[in-house]
Amino acid sequence: MRYILDTHVLLWWLNGSENLSLKIQEKITNPDNIVYVSAVNIWEIEIKKSLGKLEAPAIDEKIIRDCNFEELPVNIKHIMALKDLPNHHNDPFDRLLICQSIVEKAPLLSEDKLIEKYKITA
Repeated sequence: MRYILDTHVLLWWLNGSENLSLKIQEKITNPDNIVYVSAVNIWEIEIKKSLGKLEAPAIDEKIIRDCNFEELPVNIKHIMALKDLPNHHNDPFDRLLICQSIVEKAPLLSEDKLIEKYKITA
């Protein structure tokens, strides 16, 4: 199975947070699964850090590889899917992650209850 991490899940995973559910932890650690870190995750983290809204370590390609995650770039299909996306969620980063999840047919691993309205969570 293929999954995409929501940004808070990525940060919680890297910090070893107890906020991360056992269900999501099992999906991340299952060697049969492919887990993606989206360019959207890194974009969101860096923007929020630059605005002083988030303190987080730098995340680079090595950290992503060391966690056995795969990189997921943003492409035009992901962006075009925004036009058909219901407006259950106003966060532009989450909306683009949701579109990537839909286009890639890879559930979004998230603890955000609003995202469950899109029926793309695992």
